[in-house]
Amino acid sequence: MSTYGPIIVGRFELSPELWRISSCRSGGAGGQHVNTTDTAVQLSFDLLGSPLPHQAKERIAAAHRSKVTKMGRLEIRAESSRSQHQNRNEARKRLAEIVKEGLIVPKMRRATKPTKGSQRRRVDHKKKRGATKKLRGKVAED
Repeated sequence: MSTYGPIIVGRFELSPELWRISSCRSGGAGGQHVNTTDTAVQLSFDLLGSPLPHQAKERIAAAHRSKVTKMGRLEIRAESSRSQHQNRNEARKRLAEIVKEGLIVPKMRRATKPTKGSQRRRVDHKKKRGATKKLRGKVAED
């Protein structure tokens, strides 16, 4: 089994001590090959023990709630390829994407008021629409 180097995301280095890769049998169709080889890969990343900022860990845990265990480990499963090597690379790539996504600090929305022009246009549209609907009533007999 080959060893992999650290995963570098931004200015953070996720050393191999923080994640563990294991292989298992892949599900689905595939015949005898799938039934005898361990091609699926399970990557387990120690989210709590990682050097990431606390807020980033919280964002990752919130965004990937179903993948984070009670022990604070992020579980990633890759089984799209028939090759264990490709699945390992895919799992590492997904981990890097998840961490990169978690490091992005979302912008806070600044509340703004609607402009006078937009308020006026909205009211004019409502009046015009109301007038159109009023014309749809019963015709009065003279």
